[in-house]
Amino acid sequence: MSCITSFVSVFGRNRDRGGDLHRQRDPKRSEHVLRQEQGWPSGPGAEPPHQSSVPGPGGSVCRHGGAARLCGSLVPQPVQIRGAFLLHHPHQVPKNEPDVWCQTSEPKNLDPDCLLSVFSSLRVNLDMGKSAYGWMIMKDENIPGTVVRTSTIPEELGRLVYLLTDKTGTLTQNEMIFKRLHLGTVSYGTDTMDEIQSHIIQSYAQVVPQPSGGGGGPSGATPSRKTQPSAPKVRKSVSSRIHEAVKAIALCHNVTPVYESHPSVNGEPESAEADQDFSDDNRTYQASSPDEVALVRWTESVGLTLVNRDLTSLQLKTPAAQILSFHILQIFPFTSESKRMGIIVREESTGEITFYMKGADVAMASIVQYNDWLEEECGNMAREGLRTLVVSKKCLSEEQYQDFENRYNQAKLSIHDRALKVAAVVESLEREMELLCLTGVEDQLQADVRPTLELLRNAGIKIWMLTGDKLETATCIAKSSHLVSRSQDIHIFRPVSNRGEAHLELNAFRRKHDCALVISGDSLEVCLRYYEHEFVELACQCPAVVCCRCSPTQKAQIVRLLQQHTANRTCAIGDGGNDVSMIQAADCGIGIEGKEGKQASLAADFSITQFKHIGRLLMVHGRNSYKRSAALGQFVMHRGMIISTMQAVFSSIFYFASVPLYQGFLMVGYATIYTMFPVFSLVLDQDVKPEMALLYPELYKDLTKGRSLSFKTFLIWVLISVYQGGILMYGGLVLFESEFVHVVAISFTALVLTELLMVALTIRTWHLFMVLAEFFSLGCYLASLAFLNEYFDLSFITTWPFLWKVSAITLVSCLPLYIIKYLKRKFSPPSYSKLSS
Repeated sequence: MSCITSFVSVFGRNRDRGGDLHRQRDPKRSEHVLRQEQGWPSGPGAEPPHQSSVPGPGGSVCRHGGAARLCGSLVPQPVQIRGAFLLHHPHQVPKNEPDVWCQTSEPKNLDPDCLLSVFSSLRVNLDMGKSAYGWMIMKDENIPGTVVRTSTIPEELGRLVYLLTDKTGTLTQNEMIFKRLHLGTVSYGTDTMDEIQSHIIQSYAQVVPQPSGGGGGPSGATPSRKTQPSAPKVRKSVSSRIHEAVKAIALCHNVTPVYESHPSVNGEPESAEADQDFSDDNRTYQASSPDEVALVRWTESVGLTLVNRDLTSLQLKTPAAQILSFHILQIFPFTSESKRMGIIVREESTGEITFYMKGADVAMASIVQYNDWLEEECGNMAREGLRTLVVSKKCLSEEQYQDFENRYNQAKLSIHDRALKVAAVVESLEREMELLCLTGVEDQLQADVRPTLELLRNAGIKIWMLTGDKLETATCIAKSSHLVSRSQDIHIFRPVSNRGEAHLELNAFRRKHDCALVISGDSLEVCLRYYEHEFVELACQCPAVVCCRCSPTQKAQIVRLLQQHTANRTCAIGDGGNDVSMIQAADCGIGIEGKEGKQASLAADFSITQFKHIGRLLMVHGRNSYKRSAALGQFVMHRGMIISTMQAVFSSIFYFASVPLYQGFLMVGYATIYTMFPVFSLVLDQDVKPEMALLYPELYKDLTKGRSLSFKTFLIWVLISVYQGGILMYGGLVLFESEFVHVVAISFTALVLTELLMVALTIRTWHLFMVLAEFFSLGCYLASLAFLNEYFDLSFITTWPFLWKVSAITLVSCLPLYIIKYLKRKFSPPSYSKLSS
C-alpha cells in the first residue's frame, strides 16, 4: 500500500500545480477526522479498504501491476490523495509544508506538446547544422573563394546523380587565343602569322591623304597598293583578301578600348583619349565575350589596331600610324537565337557603306554566297578543338541603305509583332553576302579538369555537357577532357528533322551499349517533341552525353526532363549568363566566377572559382553534410521518441491518467542543456578523412542509394527508442522503493546518461568540441541536481542504491544495442570502416 499512496501523493501535487480543485490541509486536524473524510473505518486497529490484498508498509514493495489495478479504481473518481499518504507515511511529510488535496474528475488526453517539440527541435537543429556546413565550406583553404549563397541545401551536394556542365569557361579557361585564319584557298596558322602582317603592312605602305568626310574629324587614309608588275596575279588576290578579312574582323565586334587616365600638371586626371594618346601601354579591351577580345587583339598583332570607339563611331590605326575613322550606322547584336552579329559602317574618308557580319557556320551557311570549302574547313577546325566564326561583308549603295533604314525604322515602330517585323527586315539585307574568311580560336582546358571528371565519374555521377559550340568542337573537348574516354565508343546522333527520321535514329541508338551520346540541339528538339520518354530513357543509360548547339532554354529543359523522368538529384554548373536558367532549374546550382561576368555565380546556390574545386565540394563537404544531417536528424527524433515512449508507458500503467512524468525544468533541460550540445556536436563527425574520400570516390556512390536516411533507418531508430524508453520506464518502476520522486530521479538520470552514451557510441572521429559537449552536459546535469530539490530527493540520489540502479538501467538500455552494432560491423562492415581499418 505504501507504493500506491506514494504515487497518488505526487499525482495530487502535480494536479494541484495544474490548477485542479484543491485546498490546504489543517495541521490541527486529527487522524480520526481524516479517516472519516476518506470514508474509512475509524478507531484503534481499523484498516483502510483493500488492505488485505496489498502489502502494508512493513511488507515488500508493491509491483506496478497492483498499482495499476488500484489506480484504475481510484483515478476515475474524486479522490482525496494527501490524506491517504499521511495515514501510512506521517513521518515523511516535512514540517510547515502545506498539504494538497487534489480531486480528479475524468481522464484527459495526453499533452501533444511533447510530440510537437520533436518536430520543432528537428527543424532548429537541422537549420543550425546547415549553417555550420556552409561555414565549413567557405573556410576550407583547399577551395578558396567558394561562397555559399544558400544554407538550405548543403546536403544535396551529397546525393547527386547527374551533373550538367557548360563547356566554355567551365571546363575551359575562357582565354581565347587566335590560332587559324582560312581564306578558302590558303590557310594561315600560328607559325605563318608573319605573312599576314607583311601583307597588311604592304597594303597600307602607300597612302594617299584624303579629306575626311566628317568635316574636322581626324584625317583618313585609304590603302593604295604598290604596283608590282612582276608579282603574280594570285599574290595580289590573296593580299587583297587578307586586307579585307583583317579589316572586317577589326570592325565587326562590340569591343571598346579603355585607357588609363594620366594626372595632368595641375593634378586633375586627364584621359588618354582626350590627348589622342593611343599608345599600346595603357590600352585594355572590354567586351561581352572573350572571343571578341581575342579577335581584336589578333588584328592589333598584325598591324590594324582599334584605338577608339563610342556609340556612333570607331577608329583604327594602320601600321603607318594613320587613323581610319568609321561612322557606325547600325549594330545588330549577337543573340543565342540568331547566333550571329552584324554592323553597318560608313568610312568617313571615302563615304563607302559596308555591312559586315560574322557568326556560327550553321547560321552563316545560308547567308553567304555559294562556296565549296566552308563546311569542310569548319569541320577540320572543330576537330582540332577550335571555335570557328564565319566572317562576311556586303557593300551597300546610298539608296540601298536609305531604303533599308526606312523599312527598319518602321518595323521598330510597329505595335504588333515588332520583333518579327524587325527580324524580317534585317533578314532581307542578309542575302548573298561575300564570304571573307573563317577564323579559329582555341580555348584551353582549365587546370585539373581531367582528374576531376574522372573522380566524378568514379563516384557514380553521370556528366552531361551542354554547349552552344559545333558538334565537332564539343566532341573534341569531350575527348581531350576525358569526359569520354579514348577507348569508349561515341554515337553521333544524325541530324533529324521529322518524326520518321527520329524513330529510325532512336532504333539505331537503342542497339548501342555503353557508348557516349553526341547530339545537336535541333535533333534534340525533334526527339523531345515526338519521343520524349524513349529518348530520355536511352540517354540516361549512357555514361556521358554531349549536347551541342544548345540554347539556354534547351539547357533548362534538359534539367527538368531528368528531374521528371528519373527523380534523381541534378546539379548544373556554368559561368555565363546563358547558364542561369539551367542553374536555377537544377536541384543544386553551382556558378563559376568567369570572364563573362558574375551572373551565373550570383544566381547559383554555390559559387566556386575553378571547376576542379567541385571534386572536393561534392566528395568531402557534400558527403559529410548528408551523413551528418542524417545522423543529426535521427538522434533528434530518437531524443524525442524515447521520452515520449516513457510517458506512454507511464500513462498506460495508470489507465492513461493525464499526469506528466516529467514537468517544468526537467522537460526544458532535457531538450536543451542536458542533451543539445552532444547531439549537435554530430555536425563535426566524419567517418573517413577528406583525403580518403577523394582517393576512394566510390564512397560517394553509396549515398545515392539513400541508405543513410530511409524508411528502414527510421523504423530502426523508432524500435531503438521504444526499447530504450520501455527499459528506462519499467526499470524505474521496478527498482524504486517507496517514493514517486525516486522513480523520477532514477528514470530521468538514466535517460540523460543513455542519450549521452548513445551519442558517444555513434561518434566515429572525436573532436575537441565533442568531448567538451559531453562533459559540459553531464556536468550541467549533476550541478543542477542541487537546485532541483522540487523534483529530486537529495538524500536519495547520494546513496549507493541510487547509483547502482541508474547504472543497471543504463547498461541494459545501451549494452545490447552496442553488441548488435559491434557484431554487424564485424561480420558485415560498411565500406568506410574497411578503409578506416
